[in-house]
Amino acid sequence: MTHNLLEKPLITITNVIWSFDAQTHDIKLLLIKRSDSPFKDFWALPETWLRINESAHDATLRLVKEKLGLDLPDVHAEQLATFTDPSRSPEERALSLSYMTFLPQQPLLNPGPGATDAQWFTLQKQKSGLFRFKNLDFVFTTLADDDYINHKNQMADKHLAFDHNWILTVATKRIMNKLNYQPTILLILGPSFTLKMARHVFGVFGKTEPDNSNFLRNHQDLLQPLGASIQNKPGRPAKQYRLLIN
Repeated sequence: MTHNLLEKPLITITNVIWSFDAQTHDIKLLLIKRSDSPFKDFWALPETWLRINESAHDATLRLVKEKLGLDLPDVHAEQLATFTDPSRSPEERALSLSYMTFLPQQPLLNPGPGATDAQWFTLQKQKSGLFRFKNLDFVFTTLADDDYINHKNQMADKHLAFDHNWILTVATKRIMNKLNYQPTILLILGPSFTLKMARHVFGVFGKTEPDNSNFLRNHQDLLQPLGASIQNKPGRPAKQYRLLIN
């Protein structure tokens, strides 16, 4: 059979949705379990088709509004990368325009069309530098491309749908590389947060958790003090900050 080399591929918006559990201080990622082929019963990042009358950024925020009921400001969505490997979708050619979305709260989840389950999974970093999710039997890497391919071949039966493992690898790399000049991941903490909360996020994605004094001194251009928080327990209330975004 002769394929049309000029055939227009489908365009999907793949959404890496991060959030934060204020009770446990865990960093969370939203995954859905697919109900349809390809990759039926595989966990996957949430996706939507790009509509003819919208931008990719608008589609990302639409997905969050339709599936989670949150109407987020534009700044809470960040373009990640475009993934175009011809083999990324086994049934038909589909490009992925990938975005990261930072949710300041964790809404309750209800599986929508195309999904049998939806859950928040806790991100964990291992001593080796690999990341994994609690209660999921696979790890993903922050290694160079060639090393990742070798690692992926060894984990062929333990992965997310499509190329979503690789998309997560690129997402965590992006967050790690931007920690010291544009840490948009802190948007998951909400409009205000303590230095302890921010340091914890840096500790998960960075090499170590920074101490308070150095952290504030090194990031004073990114953090605006808001005053002390109100608390119902003894002791000095923690100071609150917000993220300054250009």
